[in-house]
Amino acid sequence: MITMSADAIKLLKEKVFDKSRWMQLPRDVVIGHDVFQQLPSVCEDLKLGKKALLISGKNTMDLAGNRVREILSGGWTIIPFFAEEISLPVIKEAEKAAADADFLIGVGGGRVIDTAKIVSYNLDRPFISVPTAASHDGIASARASVAVEGGHSSLQAHPPLAIVADTAIIARAPHRLLAAGCADVISNYTAILDWELAHRVKGEQVSEYAAALSKMTAEILVKNAPLIKPSSEESAWIVTKALVSSGVAMSIAGSSRPASGGEHKFSHALERLAPGKALHGESCGIGTIISMYLHGGDWKGIRESLKSIGAPVTPKDVGIDDATAVEALLMAKDIRPERFTIFDMGLTRESAEKLVLMLYKE
Repeated sequence: MITMSADAIKLLKEKVFDKSRWMQLPRDVVIGHDVFQQLPSVCEDLKLGKKALLISGKNTMDLAGNRVREILSGGWTIIPFFAEEISLPVIKEAEKAAADADFLIGVGGGRVIDTAKIVSYNLDRPFISVPTAASHDGIASARASVAVEGGHSSLQAHPPLAIVADTAIIARAPHRLLAAGCADVISNYTAILDWELAHRVKGEQVSEYAAALSKMTAEILVKNAPLIKPSSEESAWIVTKALVSSGVAMSIAGSSRPASGGEHKFSHALERLAPGKALHGESCGIGTIISMYLHGGDWKGIRESLKSIGAPVTPKDVGIDDATAVEALLMAKDIRPERFTIFDMGLTRESAEKLVLMLYKE
């Protein structure tokens, strides 16, 4: 059995159980054109201290990291740290570099921000999320995706204390990334359906507030799907706002349940079988179409919304053969087996083959 549970991964230091519930949410969220200029005000407002470790990649440092350093250099000491991958050695090096820092700033994509997130958690230091693309809801959530043997694992860490997202920079990123971010949010539809199914079948508790926020976020994005265009700041603003809302829903729930169901298990299985072919949000979108069909919902409407924003809707669209997609559907039940979804209801190989063929039908 393949299990992607984080229980056996010792990346995060253990916390003392104190029976209290601590809901952590971003306190300052700034989204718009040229908002880096507001970073000093954000740092002052949050009273973060005067020394920060700025984690970025080489490309994103040139794109945005150096600009952040320049803006903050007048009142803060900024130490740059390059994170080209998210791994235990990189995390440990970042922790050493941040030993005497008051806070962290993650400037870049998912790997960079997730690295900052884990270091923030392990050192009990706040961090600011400065995304350069809107490809998934990790820019605002407490979850961090880490590569492990045989796939990726989702870990509970710290959400950002602030999010500063410049829509001009995000709009310049490849449209594929923005479309993947849309698909990741749209997948909230089936994540909620799976959560409610787990409640009925397994007695799992559901946070109605988190579920309502997550579903509303997906609905807004589907409604605005025709507005999502390449190189558009309005599109970047709509998607980034939705990703932040999705991340907040997870923080309210205390888990990724509001935004991660069977479609995410399918995505993780597909990454294991065909690594590097599809972006996380892209495979989640394809999984959402299938999951919505199994739930008896408007799967064709989901598919049309994904097409409208330029997201893939078939395995062929991302260079994956149908047989591999079938195997991913069958494997999904073994990914995070503690998370019950529609794909855990006894899917047969024959049914999985028909479901994949369905994706191509008009």
